[in-house]
Amino acid sequence: MDVQALEETMTTTPADLDPCNNLALRRASRYLGATYDKALASVGLRGTQFSILQKLSVHGEMTITSLADVIAMDRTTLASNLKPLAREGLVTVEPSATDRRARLVTLTPEGLSRLKAAMPLWRAVQSRFEKSFGTDEAARLRSSLEAVLQTGFDPWAE
Repeated sequence: MDVQALEETMTTTPADLDPCNNLALRRASRYLGATYDKALASVGLRGTQFSILQKLSVHGEMTITSLADVIAMDRTTLASNLKPLAREGLVTVEPSATDRRARLVTLTPEGLSRLKAAMPLWRAVQSRFEKSFGTDEAARLRSSLEAVLQTGFDPWAE
């Protein structure tokens, strides 16, 4: 099929796709994520790893399922993200004593130390973003993004 014939069969035009929420969110996420990753690289962490360590420092020991819910990630992806953290001794992942099907994730002393080393780097990026984007705008952005999680989709349902 030639390009003209293909264009004639399309039900949407490229202009119809311009306000794509998914693309806008992913572009911003990649941009900001790369900024945090770059800042945290000197302590050997990526943004996602920092978030995992931070949530564990606040909540303590958690099941993989609970941690996945807190950071809005599917369990399989979270398990993949936990492997390098466990290899480096920053977290432990062990079966629960009360439910052998559940696996518990715990922040280790080394993980807490790495998190503490990363905090000033994270704060610097956070501050720089808020200075550039605006403190009130950043707060509204976080609130709007949190509201996205309440839209009723169930992306990881099995």
